[in-house]
This record gives sequence, structure tokens and C-alpha cells, in this order.
Amino acid sequence: MIMISVLLVVVAVVTVAAVQGDPCSLGQWSSEGNRWEEYLQAAEEAREVEGCPRVDGCSTCHQATIARDFAPWAGGIAREEVEEAARVARVTRYQVVNHTLYRSDDCMFPFRCVGIEHFLLEVVHRLPDLEMVVNVRDWPQADKRGPKLPIFSFSKVAAQHWDILYPAWAFWAGGPAIGLHPRGLGRWDLMSASITSTASGLPWEARKPQGFFRGSRTSGERDPLVLLSRRCPGIVDAQYTKNQGWKSEKDTLGKPPAEEVSLENHCSYQYLFNYRGVAASFRLKHLFLCRSLVLHVGSDWEEFFYPSLVPWLHYVPVPAEADQQEILGLLHFLQEHEPLARRIAEAGSSLVATHLTLEDVSCYWTALLTQYAALLTFPVTRDPAMHRVLPTKT
Repeated sequence: MIMISVLLVVVAVVTVAAVQGDPCSLGQWSSEGNRWEEYLQAAEEAREVEGCPRVDGCSTCHQATIARDFAPWAGGIAREEVEEAARVARVTRYQVVNHTLYRSDDCMFPFRCVGIEHFLLEVVHRLPDLEMVVNVRDWPQADKRGPKLPIFSFSKVAAQHWDILYPAWAFWAGGPAIGLHPRGLGRWDLMSASITSTASGLPWEARKPQGFFRGSRTSGERDPLVLLSRRCPGIVDAQYTKNQGWKSEKDTLGKPPAEEVSLENHCSYQYLFNYRGVAASFRLKHLFLCRSLVLHVGSDWEEFFYPSLVPWLHYVPVPAEADQQEILGLLHFLQEHEPLARRIAEAGSSLVATHLTLEDVSCYWTALLTQYAALLTFPVTRDPAMHRVLPTKT
């Protein structure tokens, strides 16, 4: 009996040591540096944030973005400021005169202009006369270290750029091209229906309890998650894919590139990671529709609707500098607090599905340009060098 007792004690000690030494043990983070109370408090405080109603068929969730972006021009926008903005390389000028849309000849990415013009033509009958400068590149053009330029861009870091946010062209056309979607992700309404349909057939319990990510290595912020996946593949499935700039396995962190995964198939996982790309990530809005929990990494880059998303209410925030252990500990917390994880997943999905429809995008364009036109301190006269924009089939 003594020999058996001693043997059991030895086995128990060895087992505990093995668990504590396991680099994939989710318990290591909570036992060595528990931040669970911090997470729980943040989630509880987030529940106190009031929702945003719909008024006259339009969501009011995103109106604060307009007010923030126009605040630097509270005294009005002068003709000289618009003309200086137009001198920035490869921007596109638009005018609305007598409810007719006109555009300069140059558009750096024509299909992106098609995506923008779909909405402009849809709302032009409601707009006053105006003239604006639009940037169709990924990177914002009005750095705050330079002059205050009223340039419209789809994405920016609010603390660093003057740019005025508009809904990205990708809601309709000109989205990011990948192997699965060589002409872009496709119309937001059609993609929404497809992802939502897939998600409805996948109850939470049927999804893999793993973190998931697929994407190219456009930012080093993604490396810790990919390395964690290689170290702990049962906990995280994160791999780099090939993009247009891929030259060797060095561009995919020393491993062969993985196959791309459709957005619908992202819904097979309970935890979806989102990272910025060159600028803000186009995929974020799609991930929410899976009704999986979105873990959004970083907080600087944003599109017009990001400020309406509340951390710990609609998604779980992850610091851009988070290392493997912090990500591992966060996943442990979420698995140990599954009701909370599911509640956040449902809240995020509901907000995007309800307040980011194509109708809401049109509403935003209307409010954005109506308020912009009211700030112009000069009369807009038709520029004969611009051509009239007519509807284009996409």
C-alpha cells in the first residue's frame, strides 16, 4: 500500500509538472498573471452604453464620426482649401450641380470610383451643390503634420490625419481582390446574405473552439498569432496566404503560403481575429455577420462605422502589441466565460446587421455631403473640364 501511495504521488507530481510546462496550456496565463477581473469589469461597463435608434429609416449610430471629422472646419471650408486638396497627386474631384454628378477625368482605380459613384448617384437628387476631393487609395492623404486639407478617404488614424471618412467603395464594387474573389469581395448586400445564411446553419456548439485567421502578411502585428498557431495548432488556426507581392516563403514567415478561406467558412470557428492591413481592414464588417466572436487587434485605423462598435460590448479588443502569451490568456478567458463570449458575438452581429445595411450607407453619404456642402463658403459653379457621371453596370 505504501508503494502504491508513493507511486500515485509521483505520477501526480509528474502530471502537474507536465501541465505547467506545456507551452499551450491555457491555464498558464490565468495562474501567473490573471487579468480576468479587468476583462469582466470592462465587459460590465460596456453594457451600460446606450444603443442608437433609427430615425426616418436611417441609423444614427455613425453620426458622431461626421461631427468629429468636420470639427476642424467649424468656421467653414474655403475655396482655397479645396483647391489645395485637389493638387494632391492622383486624387479625384467631384461636383454636384443642380442634382447632377460630375467628375474629373482621372481616377487612379476606376472600379473604386464605380463603387463610390453608385452611392453618389443614388443620393444626388437630395444633395445641394458641392465640390469635393476624393482619395481612392488605401492610405489617407492629409497628414496632421501638414496643412488642413478637406480630402475624403475611406480610412485613417483620427489622431494623425485630417481626412474626412466616407463609406468605402467596397460596399458596392472595387473591394480587395483575392484568389476567391478576383474582382473584389462583391456587393455588401449579397455577401451579407451569403454569410448570414451560412452562420444560421452553424450553431455555436458546432463551431471549432479555436481562434482563426487567414490573410497575407501586410503587417507584423499578425506575426504573434501566426507563431502561436504553429506552436499550439489545437488552440489557434492562423496562417499566412500569398498576396500580389509574395516572392518567397520569407513573405509568409518562413512557411509555404496557405490556401485562402472564404468568408463563409470563417463561420466554422468560434473566435475570429481581425487585423488592419495597409490601412483599415475590409473584412471586419464581414466577420461580424458570422455570429462568431470578433477579436479586433489594434485601435488606431478605422472606417466610418468603427466608432459605433464598443469594445467588450460588440467585440473583444486586443492590443496591437499583444504577444503570444497575452493572446493565449485571452482565449482561455473567453473559453472559461463562454456565455459572455456568446453574448458579445451576438451583440456585434446584431449591430452590423441592423445598422450597416446598404440603406445605412446611403443615409451616411447623404448626411455627410449635406453637412459638408453647408460648410463651403463659396458658390459652386460647373467646371466644364469635368464630365457627367452616368450609372454603370457592375
